[in-house]
Amino acid sequence: MNSNKFSLKLEKATNRHKSRLILALDYSEVFSRSERGLWKEKKEQLLKKSLRVLESVAEHLAAVKINMQLVLPLGLFDDLQEIVDRVEKYGLPLIADCKINDVGHTNQWIARHFFNAGFDAVIANPFVGWEDGLNKVFEEARKQDKGVILLVYMSHLAAREGYGQLVLTSEGKKVAQYIIFAEKALKWEADGVVVGATYPKIVKEVKTILGTKVPIFSPGIGIQGGKIEEAFKSGTDYAIVGRTILNSPNPVETAKKIKEMINYAIGSLGEK
Repeated sequence: MNSNKFSLKLEKATNRHKSRLILALDYSEVFSRSERGLWKEKKEQLLKKSLRVLESVAEHLAAVKINMQLVLPLGLFDDLQEIVDRVEKYGLPLIADCKINDVGHTNQWIARHFFNAGFDAVIANPFVGWEDGLNKVFEEARKQDKGVILLVYMSHLAAREGYGQLVLTSEGKKVAQYIIFAEKALKWEADGVVVGATYPKIVKEVKTILGTKVPIFSPGIGIQGGKIEEAFKSGTDYAIVGRTILNSPNPVETAKKIKEMINYAIGSLGEK
């Protein structure tokens, strides 16, 4: 693992809370122009709900991940900053699940804004390649001592259509796209990769390539069907869990139980 501020912050939180659990703080609230009069109230409710669950489960977390479900309605430099400040207060790294996937100058602009807004790492899509693509994201990250996590294989059913497709290399060999992306993560010195816990065989393949150099972050545990023991046995380093905790009648007990299940799975394999 690299030694930038994101990686060090993640390591400290992992050790302090004895946790490999990352909360996907993705509460969803639909807004529309026809309900402008309700926007303020709905934003306040969304913010309060997010802060409440964050406060209750923080001691069981290694990090927090935020997707567009909060960024769009709350605003990157507006109400969302209350959540950013709270995550910082808890000493947890904050990951922007923005899936950067554009040309270089736009990618750099996106990364810079998330970093300037207080995020410690961004998630980016290696499909766009390096030159005038993700090289600008890595440049910005290194400049600000932040992290970059690459999508290697997502957790949803159609992931095989892109990340699982066979690619013909310049040497004439057919290789799965996710294998190439895992190799790029090593070459580009990424700070992590995303591989869905719903695909433990792929987690295992990617782990064989990455070893201990690049950690694997796995979403898909719980509602999507991913299993904790199977994922960590295959090579997952951190579990990303959202709806299973957020929709629970008792989020703190659910988060605590998931953390304990992760630690049990790790313990049965020997310390990672």
